[in-house]
Amino acid sequence: MTVLLIDVGNTRIKWARLQGADLRRASAAVHANWRTEEYARRLIGAVPPERILVSSVAGPAVRAALTRMARRSRVPVSFVKVPARRAGITVGYADAWRLGVDRFIGMVAAHHLFRGVPVCVAGIGTALTLDLIARSGRHFGGAIIPGPGLMVETLLSGTWGIRRRARGGRRTGRGPFGRSTRAAIEAGAHYAAAALIDRAVDEGTALVGRPPLVVLTGGGAEGVRPLVHSPAVGVPDLVLRGLAVLAAQPRAR
Repeated sequence: MTVLLIDVGNTRIKWARLQGADLRRASAAVHANWRTEEYARRLIGAVPPERILVSSVAGPAVRAALTRMARRSRVPVSFVKVPARRAGITVGYADAWRLGVDRFIGMVAAHHLFRGVPVCVAGIGTALTLDLIARSGRHFGGAIIPGPGLMVETLLSGTWGIRRRARGGRRTGRGPFGRSTRAAIEAGAHYAAAALIDRAVDEGTALVGRPPLVVLTGGGAEGVRPLVHSPAVGVPDLVLRGLAVLAAQPRAR
């Protein structure tokens, strides 16, 4: 069976086909202003899949467009919802539905990719999300802060003096010490993200029995990864890999 896996974020969309147990190469694009026809042209193409599985945090308009796309292509589509327990993960939130679906699916992927190892999943996009998972699959909860890009945007839009001084200037410096206002803002945002991840590892070690492996994903991961002191790996298509795990399981009600 061929399953089209779709990961829709606030800004970007990623997709890949799962052919049996083989996850094909992923594609990605900015999906702002896409209409149903564009989704169909880019995602479905000339050969429709037998099934579509979607992770979306982009809101009802995108969901409606994807639903129309699937209906016109005559392909059944499912949007993943967060259960209390599935695929080896036991959600730590008191109300499971309040957890972002992309975070849940990322946890599923990390738990299956690094079996027997506690993990701290760091998704770095518009927001930076952290989730701690024991090797048993128990989710201890997480943290959310603005991602580095949003930190920078917030300072530039919410201040006058900093915004004025950030225009121009070389983006140089050493470590967290920028030699222009713009460099200082960007360095501060990235180091703040890395510091939170390292602190989460320190705090999480007592809960999971050993330092968890940091699993980095999201569009901002590469800018933060060199600054993280804790053992870390990057998995750019983490949500797609989690969707592949879910697609291979019996369908949840």
